[in-house]
Amino acid sequence: MKLYIKITLYSALAFAAITVNAQKKGDQGNGTYLNPVMSGDFPDPSIMRDGKDYYMVHSAFDYLPGLTVYHSTDLVNWEPVSYALSTYLGPCWAPDITKYKDKYFIYFTIANKGNFVVYADSPNGPWSHPIDLKIGSIDPYHVADETGQRWLFLSGGMRAKLASDGLSVISGSSERVYSGWKFPDEWITEGMALEGPKVQKIGNYYYYINAEGGTAGPATAHMVVVARSKSINGPWENAPNNPLIHTYNEDEKWWNKGHGTLVDAPDGKWWMVYHGYEKNFLNLGRQTLLEPIQITLEGWLKAPTGTGIEKPLAKPVKGPAKDRLANLNDFRIGLDWKYYKKYDPDRAMVQDHALTLKAQGDNPQDSAPLLFVAGAERYEISVKVDRAPGTTAGILLFYNADYYVGTGLNDKDRLRFRKGAIKNRNAYDGNSLWLKLRNYNNTVTGYWSKDGKVWHKEAWGMDITGYNHNTLYDFQSMLPGLFAYGEGKIIFSDLKFTLLD
Repeated sequence: MKLYIKITLYSALAFAAITVNAQKKGDQGNGTYLNPVMSGDFPDPSIMRDGKDYYMVHSAFDYLPGLTVYHSTDLVNWEPVSYALSTYLGPCWAPDITKYKDKYFIYFTIANKGNFVVYADSPNGPWSHPIDLKIGSIDPYHVADETGQRWLFLSGGMRAKLASDGLSVISGSSERVYSGWKFPDEWITEGMALEGPKVQKIGNYYYYINAEGGTAGPATAHMVVVARSKSINGPWENAPNNPLIHTYNEDEKWWNKGHGTLVDAPDGKWWMVYHGYEKNFLNLGRQTLLEPIQITLEGWLKAPTGTGIEKPLAKPVKGPAKDRLANLNDFRIGLDWKYYKKYDPDRAMVQDHALTLKAQGDNPQDSAPLLFVAGAERYEISVKVDRAPGTTAGILLFYNADYYVGTGLNDKDRLRFRKGAIKNRNAYDGNSLWLKLRNYNNTVTGYWSKDGKVWHKEAWGMDITGYNHNTLYDFQSMLPGLFAYGEGKIIFSDLKFTLLD
């Protein structure tokens, strides 16, 4: 039996499904911003300026479509404009977006496979199919020197020459050019982990930016270090004030700060985007932070705000405040929404804020749940489920195939999912039900309703603090979303996502 399901997402004029408050709102609306500028799982930011426009990409990991390109005119408010990866090659790490002459390129790593590149005539796409550069290491970064020679800098202080079109590495050109900055032995880190290279020419110097210390683990592990040279060929002199960015103790709000990229504003001032975990909310993933950078009289880089990034800062460029999730109602797959590992463009049909979704698989993880980055500590997500016999559907907070929590409905029962499996069943006779998950400071509770108005709280509650990379690996985060498995097409409607005070 085929059942076509309409998902109705309220418009902003009729009690918006997306309720916005000050929680995790970067732009304060008064000429200042509060970090993070991109809340939630937006790690390994790479940024470029093209005139008055900025473009940024992040690690895609196991989500498809991936390598979403974000656009901004003020470095604080970001909107998705395209995506560059629609085929799952493996976990996608640490991309770099750049423009060379009249083309745009994104270089990126696929875990255990090497480094790849895609290109386009516009950051709005369409992007090419991935091209294997056939070179190892991780975290590629493109830079061209004064002669026009194109280079690919990589982890471990490595670099290699690129062909003139930027789509292949010249054989035998790989070499080690930098050994990093030796941080004090007593610092608590994950190890050296020299990675995330960026090279920026400012005045007479090339500034060589690297991450060290490991990207997770202890709060004090990660950092941004700087070296400089008057030649892209070195030798590289480490900064006397290293590290440029670092978390020094567990009392700070932002942990594991690192993996920075420099970018200039039209007024000539410099800024750095980097990522960090929020204390007590590691399961939100690494969030994108923004900090002003000064150049000292001696020609070194300085981050003057330090732990002051926890306070409002002056915006780099004037511009109106925007809500990143304002278009969640449009169900833009690849921009706001993404699947886990599997992407079938024919699976979903969106029309007039309605979604028709094919069920697939035998469990939530194999259904390739459809997810979005909430980026908040406190919120509710609710949806009406109408299901065909033999199908199971619901809502969840998803980390990976082995760890997620949620609530659903099948032929006989209301279901509770915990640690990637069904843990509780409560008899329910019917094919239609409203379901809700409430996540309040890492405590998740479930609710159900027959009319979407009168809600009944489930007996169970769960703490999800430990659903993060330090305990589960994979560098993932807890993303809210929908799942539907079995045969046929499943109905969700009356979807609401609400931030809570």
